Amino acid sequence: MRVKPDRRGSPPPSDADAGIWQGESVARVARSPDGFIVLVGRTARDNDVLSLKLASPRDFWFHTAGESGSHVVVRNPDNLERLPRETRRFAAGLAAGYSKARRGGKVAVHEARARDVSKPRGLAPGKVVLSRYATLRVEPLRLEEDSF
Repeated sequence: MRVKPDRRGSPPPSDADAGIWQGESVARVARSPDGFIVLVGRTARDNDVLSLKLASPRDFWFHTAGESGSHVVVRNPDNLERLPRETRRFAAGLAAGYSKARRGGKVAVHEARARDVSKPRGLAPGKVVLSRYATLRVEPLRLEEDSF
């Protein structure tokens, strides 16, 4: 699936949206069908930076349940209580698509607010603890490499 600019013709995501951390991009960047900026972590260490340093407490966070994979953050500058359905499924699909469960049909993905994601001392890179979350089942989705 090729990711296109949103329907309103918004400009492509900027470097700030890409999760630039100390001069390096820690995330793939896409725009959801509803125009939200979606960040997809690249490595376990990048997932930590994305989820714990770059994500705002009001942002939405996604990760495949019980498998290793990318953390996905949906920016929420308007502090919405709930994401639009298409954006929610898009972000969850990316979390499934960039995980070890990507070839398993429908995949369980946890959704939380970034404020509910924490990392106790000593936990391995990429591992986090959720205080609250919902689970949804989605088909895995991957981005074309040249789309971000």
